[in-house]
Formats: sequence, structure tokens, C-alpha cells
Amino acid sequence: MRKFGLIGYPLSHSFSKKFFSEKFRDEQIGDCTYELYPIVGIELIGPLLDDPELEGINVTIPYKLQVLPLLQEIDEAAAEIGAVNCIKISRNGSDRKLKGFNTDAYGFEASISPLLKPHHTKALVLGDGGAAKAVKYVLKKLNIPYLVLSRNAKSPNLSYAELRPELLREYTVLINTTPLGMSPDISSCPDIPYGELTTQHLVYDLVYNPEETTFLKNAAARGAMVKNGMEMLYLQAERSWFIWNS
Repeated sequence: MRKFGLIGYPLSHSFSKKFFSEKFRDEQIGDCTYELYPIVGIELIGPLLDDPELEGINVTIPYKLQVLPLLQEIDEAAAEIGAVNCIKISRNGSDRKLKGFNTDAYGFEASISPLLKPHHTKALVLGDGGAAKAVKYVLKKLNIPYLVLSRNAKSPNLSYAELRPELLREYTVLINTTPLGMSPDISSCPDIPYGELTTQHLVYDLVYNPEETTFLKNAAARGAMVKNGMEMLYLQAERSWFIWNS
């Protein structure tokens, strides 16, 4: 049996288990299973890795950084981002090699690239937590200069209070990397001057539940092009499967 799974804590709900279980069923992929491993500390991962049938794991909070010392190899993108959310496990007899990847970057790039127009030359990244790392990596790769907005920003970042309306005429790509608007707190949204948004703006929210956050609803009302994080989620999951089978 080929085993895959997700480590994190807590794991009360998992898109990944549902996605892979349905994928194995719908594509008639036999002899594979995907499980949840809610370990309360990274030091408890040893017995899991010792399972000779385990070939790959996804990694979610709080372990995207804590797994780094366990790796024998790390993909270039994951190394620059500084976070790993996918690990491929290769075995040769008793020898084991763990290689880390960041599939969030792949998912974000593949989902936003088709939407970018020639006038989308600068971006505002809302939030500066872990989710922003992959977004900033992709923007740099796409040669899109960006500014980061956060609640307690230090230079060169800006606080929300420092966001001048005229900046929104120059920065026509907005990406929310915060959990604002995520269910059940669906009424919350980043504090920006939505009245300055136009049809020239591309507004992307990493949140996918609900499908239309207040952030996206406010932007769409001004004619902006909007996109949620659902496709990114599916793309990063498919990328994990590609990595584990390559």
C-alpha cells in the first residue's frame, strides 16, 4: 500500500484528505491511501517517517518551518520562500531521503498568471504572515514589484492607515493573504479604500470559504476582476501528486 498524508495540528478539517480520497476513487488509482496525522509536536514525527509504505506528506501549520531541519534536500523555490508544505520520501533499503517543496507558490502562480494584463504592473500584498511568503516569491519571479500592507508595519512595509488612495491607482493587483473574511467571520475584510478600485484592478483572495468573501464582493462592486483561492488549492494538491510520482 502506498501511503500519503497530512501533518499539522490541529487537523479538524482537511481539504487534502477529501481531495485525494476522491481522486483515488474517481481516477481508479488503487493501492493508495491518504490519512491525517495530527501530531502535537514535530518531535513525534519519527514513527510516521519510519513507515516504509509512506511516500509523501503534505505539511500545514504549525510545521511548515519546523520540518526544515529534517530534510536532506530542499527545492529551490521552497528554500527561497523559507517554508515547506510538501515532502517527498525516497527510500533505498534502510536509507531514507526527505526532499521539501512549496506547492503553494506553484498553485498561486498558475492560477493568477492567466488573469494578468499589461497594466497589472505593481501589486499590494495584504498581510505579511506565512501565507504571504509564497505570494511574494511568485511576484518577484513574475517581475511584479509589490508593497506589503500589515497592521503593525515597519518600513519598507506600510500599515493599512498609511495606504493613500492614490497608491491604488498605481498598484492594480491586490492579494489578500490574511484570514480576514474566512468562515465563520465572513463579514470581516481588509481595511482599504474600496471606492478607489476600478475595472483596471485584479483582486485575489487566498481565502476560498466562502467562495465570495466581503473583500471580493466589495471589489467586484467596483468592477474589478476577482479571484478566490479555490483553484490555487486544487493546483497545489495536484502538484503534490506530481512530485510524489516523479
